[in-house]
Amino acid sequence: MSAIAIDGPAGAGKSTIAKLLAKQLGYVYVDTGAMYRAMAVYFSQNDINPDDENAINGAVDNIDISIEYKDGVQQVILNGENVTSLLRTEETGKMASKTSKYAAVRTKLVALQRGLAKKTDVIMDGRDIGTTVLPDAFAKIYLTASSDARAKRRYDELVAKGEQCDLSAIKEDIEKRDYQDMHREISPLKQAEDAVLLDTSDMNIEQVVAAMRDIIDNAVKNK
Repeated sequence: MSAIAIDGPAGAGKSTIAKLLAKQLGYVYVDTGAMYRAMAVYFSQNDINPDDENAINGAVDNIDISIEYKDGVQQVILNGENVTSLLRTEETGKMASKTSKYAAVRTKLVALQRGLAKKTDVIMDGRDIGTTVLPDAFAKIYLTASSDARAKRRYDELVAKGEQCDLSAIKEDIEKRDYQDMHREISPLKQAEDAVLLDTSDMNIEQVVAAMRDIIDNAVKNK
């Protein structure tokens, strides 16, 4: 099986690009962030304090997460319930960022992610795919953008959904999340030594996809 690993900070466009590439290449897209968010939904629904590691450790055993595809669209199932519509809320994002640092959370999800990669050709995106989850991926890309660019993208996305939001608050939250992700003890966000860096601050989606295809094509030649 072949695997492509895409890492990078929150709001860099990893999910959007990975989905497009998966369709073009005939790979299965695995949104690992959605899996962490699904676990965060469970913690929120059960009023578990994200700062209480013992409570988190105890809850992990009660959680089952699977990924299904309906009409080509990924659906994330939490203990038998489709929670896809709950994954992209700000509350879920903050809970996921706080709880993904715990060893019990990461161990459970990494095992599931590796299992998926053994069954089929996958594109995975996250924070530590190239460094921890799939270190043997044949193509690794570190996708990033400035905090200003990422905040503006998130702002536009929320406004399009009819939500009221504050651009400066979104930027502050993104920078805070960057710091948390880069400084956590277990599998911090960092570029794998053999990953190709791609800064998308001044690129549109079509340009990013084209650049990624070039990187992947080069990796295929060097396999």
